[in-house]
Amino acid sequence: MAGSVTSDSSAERVGYITRIQSFSACHRLHSIHLSDEENKKVYGKCNNPHGHGHNYKVEVTVRGKIDRVTGMVMNLTDLKRCIEDVIMTPLDHKNLDKDVPYFASVVSTTENVAVYIWDNMAKALLPNLLYEIKIHETDKNIVVYRGE
Repeated sequence: MAGSVTSDSSAERVGYITRIQSFSACHRLHSIHLSDEENKKVYGKCNNPHGHGHNYKVEVTVRGKIDRVTGMVMNLTDLKRCIEDVIMTPLDHKNLDKDVPYFASVVSTTENVAVYIWDNMAKALLPNLLYEIKIHETDKNIVVYRGE
């Protein structure tokens, strides 16, 4: 019948859950592979030796089958705990370059912060559950990473 909605109860449904978390951190954009002059040219004011800070907003999105019994892709309490362990504890109110070992040799661009979060969230979640990390560095600068 045209216009009617039918539901196949045997079809598996896929859902997406996004949780948003904010954290504050400082950093300096500076590559050990570039000279001081090249760093100044590439990163401009973000290469300030004293660093600068951001109030980052991170969106963690998971994708999976909606469980027929629980009605959930995953328990939000578990996702919140993973975000606390992977994002808040190691990054919030930290100097990314000095307090996070990963960034000792990796430039702390927002792209690389997204990769760091992806890699660690992927370890904390069930396989193939993580879909996307989106970081709002500012209202105008947003980075999306999907593990590619």
